[in-house]
This record gives sequence, C-alpha cells and structure tokens, in this order.
Amino acid sequence: MAVAGAIIGAAVGGWMNDRFGRRMAILIADFLFFIGAVVMASAPNPALLIVGRVFVGLGVGMASMTSPLYISEASPAKIRGALVSTNGFLITGGQFLSYLINLAFTNAPGTWRWMLGIAGLPALLQFILMLLLPESPRWLFRKGREEEAKVILRKIYPADDVEKEIQDLKESVEAEIREEGSAKISMMKLLKTKTVRRGLIAGVGLQVFQQFVGINTVMYYSPTIVQLAGFASNKTALLLSLVTAGLNALGSIVSIYFIDRTGRKKLLLISLFGVAISLGLLAGVFHETTSHSPMVSRIQTFHFSNYTCPDYISATNPGAWDCMKCLKASSPDCGFCASPTDKVKSHDISIFLQSLVFVFPSLIGFLLLLQLLPGACLLSNDTVKDLCHDESRLWYTRGCPSKYGWLALVGLALYIIFFSPGMGTAPWIVNSEIYPLRFRGVCGGIAATANWISNLIVAQSFLSLTEAIGTSWTFLIFGVISVVGLLFVIVYVPETKGLPIEEIEKMLETRSLHFRFWEKSQKPQEKKSQAV
Repeated sequence: MAVAGAIIGAAVGGWMNDRFGRRMAILIADFLFFIGAVVMASAPNPALLIVGRVFVGLGVGMASMTSPLYISEASPAKIRGALVSTNGFLITGGQFLSYLINLAFTNAPGTWRWMLGIAGLPALLQFILMLLLPESPRWLFRKGREEEAKVILRKIYPADDVEKEIQDLKESVEAEIREEGSAKISMMKLLKTKTVRRGLIAGVGLQVFQQFVGINTVMYYSPTIVQLAGFASNKTALLLSLVTAGLNALGSIVSIYFIDRTGRKKLLLISLFGVAISLGLLAGVFHETTSHSPMVSRIQTFHFSNYTCPDYISATNPGAWDCMKCLKASSPDCGFCASPTDKVKSHDISIFLQSLVFVFPSLIGFLLLLQLLPGACLLSNDTVKDLCHDESRLWYTRGCPSKYGWLALVGLALYIIFFSPGMGTAPWIVNSEIYPLRFRGVCGGIAATANWISNLIVAQSFLSLTEAIGTSWTFLIFGVISVVGLLFVIVYVPETKGLPIEEIEKMLETRSLHFRFWEKSQKPQEKKSQAV
C-alpha cells in the first residue's frame, strides 16, 4: 500500500511541482509523511495502519521526484550530478540507518510502533529546514518572478558566471513562451514536442529499467534470497541484509565522486554490464543449489516418526526425493531437517573462510570436496522446527543446504556494488535535468510514476516467479533485461555531464544517436561556433 501511495504521490507531485513550485511540493510531502508516521504508530487496528502506509507512500512518491528536481535546478552545472547523487546517498544511507534503528527497538515495549513512528522525525526536521530555503530559481523565472530568481542565482553561481546563466535562462523561458503560448499541457502536446518526447523516452526508460533489473527484489527480499541460498538462520539472513544495505550506501558515495567526472552514460553502461554479470552468477549458483541439494534419508525421516511429511510417505518413489522436492510439498507444507554433521561442517567452513580467504584455489578445492549428507523431510511447523534444533540440526523451509551458498553472497554483493553507483542514482539525475523547463515537473512526475509502478510489479511478482519457474530462471530473466537496458542506454540516453540545463534542451533538439559514448561529445555552443 505504501508503494501504491507512492505511485499516486509521484503522479500528483508532477502537476503540483509546476503549479505551486518545488519547495511547496516538498513541504506538502513532509507533512503527508509526518501524518502517516503518526497514524501508523498510534493505529488501533490494521485498517488504520494501512491508511497510515498510504499517507507515507503519498509523501515518498511526491518527494522522490521533487527532491532531485529541486537540487538540480538550484545547483551549478559542474557539481549538479554530485549533489543529486548526494540525495541518493542519503536515501541509501537512511535505509542502512533504519536497519540499525529497528534493531535497537527490537527489545523495546511496543516494538513496531516505535519503528514506524520514528520515521516522522526526519519529515518534521526537513519541513522546518525547508522553510528556510528559497524556491527553485528556474521555477520562479518561468512564473515571471525574475528579480527573486536573480537574487537566488547570484548566491549559487560565481560572479563571472551568473550573468550568462541568467541570460540563458531568460532566452530559454522566452523561447518556450513564444513556441507554446498559454496552451495547457496535455499528453499529446508532450509527445508532439520533439525535445520532450526524446527526453521522456530516455527518462522513463531509465526509471523502468532501474526497477526491472531487480534491485528492489534484492533490497526487499535479501533475507529470503540468503535463505534460498542455503543459510537457514533468520538472524544470519537479517545480518547479511544489513551488509547489503551498507554496500548500497557505499555505492552511492562512489557515485558522488564519479558522476561529474566519468559522466552519466559511461557510469550507467559500466553499472548495467556489472549487474548483468552478477545476475548471471546468481542464476548459475541457484541452479547448482537446486540441482545438487542433499537427499532425503528414510532412516533420518522416520527418526521423527510422528512428524514425517505426508507427501513423502505417499510418494511412489521416496528414494528419489531430495531437499528441493521436500520443500515443494504443499499438502501440507514440509521442511528439511539437515544432518547434524552438516551444521558442524557449516561452522568449519566459516572458520576455513576466515583463515584461508587469500588462498582462493585451496578454498575452491575444499568446498568442492564437501559432501552434504542426507536429512529428514518433515512437517513444517514450530514444534518440528524446535525438535530439529534440539538435536543440533539446521531447519530449512526456503532453501536447501549448499556448498555453493557463499557464492550467492558474492553475487549479491557484486550486484549491489555495480548497481548503486550507476543505475541507483543516474536515472534520477538524468530525469532532473533532461526536460524543458515548462514540462519539467510533469515529465519528472511521469517518470517517477513509471518507476513506482515498475517497483510494484517487480516486488509483487518476485516470490511468485521463484515458486513458478525457480530462483535461477528468475535471476536469469533479470539478467536478460539488464542486457536490453544496456543497449537502450547506448542508443537513447544522451550524455548531460557538465552541460547547463538550458543547453541540454538544445542538444535534444538536434541530437543524433551517439554510439561512441567513450568519446567526448561536443557541447551545443561548440557546434554552433564551428558552423560559423
């Protein structure tokens, strides 16, 4: 429901940005977020809790497209990418911090109320601080409030650059007014305007690919993915998820450094290439995990005679059952109780990894020599889980014991390391700078709405896909989408590094496909001078 609220918030936020300004849109988003947090923390029943989630979603959706836009329009061109990337870092850093805060509240009275209610404090703080900040100078110029805009621009730009920036902005606004008159913005007008259409293709495409390469399945379901890889402990899965969130924040810091040096397009291509390789690794690991899971032992299973999985008892060929077959039993659900020696081996592997982390060939040899012993296929409930643990065994319900599980962790880490600096932040940066001023709020809202809709589709379909076609095929699909996304970036996404926002519009007007992305493209004024 929060994501559904974000879809509406992003759609309405685009219109609100153009009508009332970037600053007002952020203030309204903060207010909605604060109200939602208070409602959730005090909710007496599930219905009101869901209402609170919708309010939070509205605020998140509105802020997700307004914040990059506001930062972009109030930043000098040379550091615009780094400042918008800082916004991305504070989001991912906030996610990491939220894990730690929630961990601190796990033993507090009213645990979840504190976890949800504390979210109101950042919204309240930002609301107060936003009252001290000015409106976007570009929005003010578009609304005819030129003197206010000039005062703000003189605070942002050096003295020798500010007059040129004011003149460029003035010419851009006057050209828009001459071309469009006072006609209302409509979808047909957006699509008929060449610069807007090209910008929307690039902007919306990037937002859709950002979600369809599977990032939020990794962020939402990282504990589940870790368990699917063969790590049974919930605590271990949650701790490894904390590492995932930390890597995501670290990648955002890398983006701050490289985005204005390397450029948006190169960073996107490097990011998507690494993501595709990482997803291929994950697909291979999960294929091996599922096809080489330990067998079910009849002796081990009937050791727990009163709790044997009914499907195993009635099976025509129980000798062919392995752990994965056991976990797929559904009438009722069943779990796998590993051999007690597998737990000892798991501990030994942990020690071995710590002592021989730099001796890679020996490590591979050691892991490949391991044999996973047969276990028991039992009913899946808390009683059986406790019985399994009482005998120093590990209990599996999502994934199976595997000697390849650590490779899944490597794949997840690589995925985040490649995704975060490029695809994590660059789509928001490109969308904050690629549209003509008059359409910037509406187009940014369209792109953000596409992002949240894609987010909802991927998040809601991931677990269903893993059950229907398996985890390996699911990651393979994401990998193929990453390759398609890479080709899309090469063909449709222009390089906007270092260009003033007004010049990006001129570039889109005359732009041809720039396949040689590694070569420095000429700025519009350079092309003009050469023509003269």
